[in-house]
Amino acid sequence: MTGILTVTHGNFGKILAETVEFILDKKIENVLSVSVIPNEDPEILKKKIKQGIKKVKSDKGVIIFTDMFGGTPSNISYSFLEEGVIEVISGLNLPLLLKAVTIRDKSEPLKKMTSILIEHGKKSISLASGILNGKKRE
Repeated sequence: MTGILTVTHGNFGKILAETVEFILDKKIENVLSVSVIPNEDPEILKKKIKQGIKKVKSDKGVIIFTDMFGGTPSNISYSFLEEGVIEVISGLNLPLLLKAVTIRDKSEPLKKMTSILIEHGKKSISLASGILNGKKRE
């Protein structure tokens, strides 16, 4: 099972993980959240991420989800990037995390899994007025 680590501003990742548990009506395993607090020493944050990776790491690898590209959570997480072993996806949203939790048991290689997740995350964003007016989701 692929390990999942969320690294986000505040408790955003933790709340999303709790929401996934609520939707699935079960405790999700091998998911951990690291919260970035204001003015946190980057070295302390780096240690927290390293410990988080260690806790969720498996032979299927680890995906680190961050809330936004260019923010502190992403910038520090990129230092752990190890292609095919530890991947980082920025732009975390609820449908993306839900999809990750539900497909990670399949025997997809990490690279393929992250491609599926990126596409799913993009497709999960929609404009309600367009859908209600009969426009096809892209």
